[in-house]
Amino acid sequence: QVQLVESGGGLVQPGGSLRLSCAASRSVFRITAMGWYRQAPGEERELVATITSSGYTNYADSVKGRFTISRDYAKNTVDLQMNSLKPEDTAVYYCKANQLRGLYEYDYWGQGTQVTVSS
Repeated sequence: QVQLVESGGGLVQPGGSLRLSCAASRSVFRITAMGWYRQAPGEERELVATITSSGYTNYADSVKGRFTISRDYAKNTVDLQMNSLKPEDTAVYYCKANQLRGLYEYDYWGQGTQVTVSS
């Protein structure tokens, strides 16, 4: 199974920046899409940004123009550069990877990293 480990969360003031990183290890063959999701207290988990194996990216409307997702295919890592952070970006951020095995695609999640935007 794929193991995902996130890093880079923390406390930042509004308007500041943070960079999240996620490294995949163990069974990393045939990982297709990777991405970031977030979950605020009392809210459902939502998509932030994803990137496919061919480099196609998708962003939530709320983060377009502020966040950038990137991927290192050789190192099996995915990063999320977050600029112009707002208090409403406060959430636990989760890394996700999709893996194709046979006819099926499996989802794997990291343990999450807290991002708090507050003055």
